[in-house]
Amino acid sequence: MRFADAGMLFFLIVPLGVAAALFLGFWSRGRILKRLGRKETVDRQLARSSPYLRAMKGIALVLGVTGLVLASARPEYGGRIQMLRKRGIDMVVALDFSKSMLAADVRPSRIERAKLELGEFIKKLTGDRIGLVAFAGDTMRFPLTSDYAAAVAFWRGLQPYDMPVGGTAIGRALTAAVRMLRPDEPADKAQDERAKVVVLITDGEDHEGDPLEAADEAAKKGIVVHVLGIGSDSPELIPRYLDDGTPMGYQKTANGDYVTTALTKANEDVLRQVAAKTRGRYFRAGNDLAGMTAVLDEVRKMKQTETETRQITVYEEVFQWFLIPSFALLVVAFFLPERRFERRRRA
Repeated sequence: MRFADAGMLFFLIVPLGVAAALFLGFWSRGRILKRLGRKETVDRQLARSSPYLRAMKGIALVLGVTGLVLASARPEYGGRIQMLRKRGIDMVVALDFSKSMLAADVRPSRIERAKLELGEFIKKLTGDRIGLVAFAGDTMRFPLTSDYAAAVAFWRGLQPYDMPVGGTAIGRALTAAVRMLRPDEPADKAQDERAKVVVLITDGEDHEGDPLEAADEAAKKGIVVHVLGIGSDSPELIPRYLDDGTPMGYQKTANGDYVTTALTKANEDVLRQVAAKTRGRYFRAGNDLAGMTAVLDEVRKMKQTETETRQITVYEEVFQWFLIPSFALLVVAFFLPERRFERRRRA
């Protein structure tokens, strides 16, 4: 026998207090009756009063309240062993933090839309481990974890102007993601045998590196890359911000021309090839989060392996064992009289 809410046992002080009060009442009553006069005379006057009925009434009250307290503590009985298994995969989300992601062709901006879609994506994960790569000209990494709140906190306040190196290096981001999923010497072979996937979220502009070469490396290591392209196919101005986040117009070249960005057909073709080389799929992000939902559906189709197996003991709650008798005892305490029943004599 155990109690799921053992803190409620503190309230056993209530029936103990009731019992003490009843005992004190009986004791005080005896002393008072002695002062009223001769014992025989007092007994005749109180002939119909039954000390036994009063005692039974008090005992029923104390036991009834005790049963209610024990029932409130949620008693549990027995216990059977059950194996609890969680199933999932390892995945790394590579999120583009280049300055072109500040463009507002996707509301409220490409980067904020990507964060929103990523947040909705993470909410639907169950039993998976997730790592993050934030990239522009270089990468910032958050290691694989099942602590989704910590993962979200990593990129929530991060902005493109916080990245130490400008530019866009999709190939470098993919290489970093592959190394997180397939280290040269895995610390845990069982963990390394799980399905691996990279979710690449980008506007497709690649100024350095070779994303197709990185995709080949991922394919050789059995890693699937799903790509989510974000942005419109028409040129869009790129907002300019100070280090504190204050907007200062739009990005310009050294010659004073405005810098524009677009998810062009050529960029999309490269992203499609990256996905195809790894047996992944390419999706276009929209304003309705449909793109990330499609990515999640693809992830769920992948082979899932057991990430955790642990043994737990399951107990059966038996509060009714105490609740029903205690209710009956309280009913008895309420209706039980303190005086004897006497039959009237016929004349």
